[in-house]
This record gives sequence, structure tokens and C-alpha cells, in this order.
Amino acid sequence: MIKVCNTYSLNDLPLGTKGRVIALGMFDGLHLGHLDIIRKAVSVAERDGLTSTVQTFKNLFKQDSKTLYTAEERLNLVSRTGADELLVLDFDEVKDMEPEDYLRNVLLYRCIADTLIMGEDYRFGKGAKGDVAMIKEFAKENDIHVIVVKDHLLEGTDKKISTTWLRDALSEGNVDLARDLCGGRNYIYSGKCVQGKRLGRQLGFPTANVIVPEDKFVVRRGVYVSRVRLGQRTLYGVTNIGRRPTVEDAVNDVVETYIFDFDEDIYGAKLEIELMHFLRPESKMTSKEELINAVNLNKEQALEYIKNLNSAVN
Repeated sequence: MIKVCNTYSLNDLPLGTKGRVIALGMFDGLHLGHLDIIRKAVSVAERDGLTSTVQTFKNLFKQDSKTLYTAEERLNLVSRTGADELLVLDFDEVKDMEPEDYLRNVLLYRCIADTLIMGEDYRFGKGAKGDVAMIKEFAKENDIHVIVVKDHLLEGTDKKISTTWLRDALSEGNVDLARDLCGGRNYIYSGKCVQGKRLGRQLGFPTANVIVPEDKFVVRRGVYVSRVRLGQRTLYGVTNIGRRPTVEDAVNDVVETYIFDFDEDIYGAKLEIELMHFLRPESKMTSKEELINAVNLNKEQALEYIKNLNSAVN
């Protein structure tokens, strides 16, 4: 059973009577390095009878740099770590705050910090002038514990796992590497199933469509083997990420999934689409027949991939 993780802004954060163990960071990609920090906060809080709090931000990325996960997706992912709270700060409200003011007014007085946990290269405050050394000095003066978590290297390499590396992998369609960077978790798109032009149904492969939010990162456009979470059910299919140049050439990116052996009306239902493996780039077909043949080939490739994956697990 997943532990409930309460979400607060700074203004509605309960004062409480016991201190907080606070994981500091943006935690957008929630890769293994991030998970190390959060899991450390959870374990320390449980050991000391305190509240584990994950601090993150909203309104951080603008049009030229979109978030890997939406706020709702990030909450769901953090909830799975066992943390008690997610503190979502509005970046527009704190970006010009001096590091000393942030430490004193936010972490000490408002959050009642007992322990601060962060990565080695954590920066904060106006102009990112605050660093780990400043936190340690402040903590010593105010009887706060500090734990600095070492960089997480990808197993078998000497390379540090980072959000930049994760973004680069997804930009190349390398969702297999992205899964390794995130400790076995597939990259996801989630949202309500919306009605399209029903062209897939006319061609013999009905699709479930989810619109990519304006502020969410778009992976390499193309076709992927996918796993679909629909309520308590787990289904498989092939997913096209992009603008459907053959049939529509849409303005907004769409996550369009052909779910195998499935033909139910699920418009309005919440879907979570996991990208498991890249098959091919998005391309414009010269005819509907060519599109049908491509989808059938991708289905065969996906079923073979899933079969081999299951065989490896068993």
C-alpha cells in the first residue's frame, strides 16, 4: 500500500511540533541520484521520529526548458518513496531571495528544520549563490544536522547520474538508458484519454490519445513499445509520440497508443503510458496502406520485445 504524501505550499505548511528532515533539490527527473537523497531523508526521519519532507519547485522551467514530469506526476513518484510531505515552492516567489534569508526564514523558522539532506553540488538562492558550504556553516550556528549525499554513478561506469544526462537520453529516444538512470522506472506520460479523429479505428488499430501538456518535456518523436496502466490493469501496446504527420500533422504533440487486444470506450479515463523501448522515428507515410503495414510491423516487434523481456525475468 502506497503511503499518502501530503502536498503543501510554503503558506499552508503545518507548523507542527516536531522538526523536519528536509530533502533539498528540484527533483524533476527523480533519477537515482535524487532517490538517494529522498530515501536518506525518509530513513533518518523514521529513525528519529521526525517528518520527512521533499522540497521542490513549481514555475521553474519556461517555454525553452520544459519539466520532465508534471507536478501531478512528480507527486505520484515522490509518494512512492515513502516521504511524508512534498513542499512545493513557487520559484517566482523565491528566486530573488538571498541564500541567508532562504535558510533562516524558510528552512529554519517556517519548516523547523532538524536535518537538511542534499547532493554535493546543491545550489540555491538568488543567483544560485548558496552552496553546501554555506548550509553547513548556517546549520552549525543553528544546531541543524546536515547530510551530504555522494553522487550516484551509473553501475559499471564512472559517470555521475544527472538530470542533464537523463534529458539527453530521452532526447535521443534512448528510454532503455533513461530507465537505468531512474533505477528501473520507465519514463511516463499521463493524462486523460481524449477523442481524436478516430482514423486509427478506421484503419483497424484504434488508439488511445493523451495530449502532452504544454510545460512537459517531449522525448524523441517516434514509435515506442509501451506499457499502459489503466486503473488496476496493465496492458501493452505501441505508442507514437509526435504530431502524426501521415494523418494530421498536428500542432501539439500527442501520445497515441495502440493497445493490443483491446477495444473499449475509455474516453475520459486516466492513463499512464510507460515508454519501454524505441522502435523507429516518426515519419510521414506515403499512403494509408504503408501506415497500416508499419503499425503491423511495429506490433510484431513490440510483442517480440515483450516476450524476450518476460523470458529474461522468468
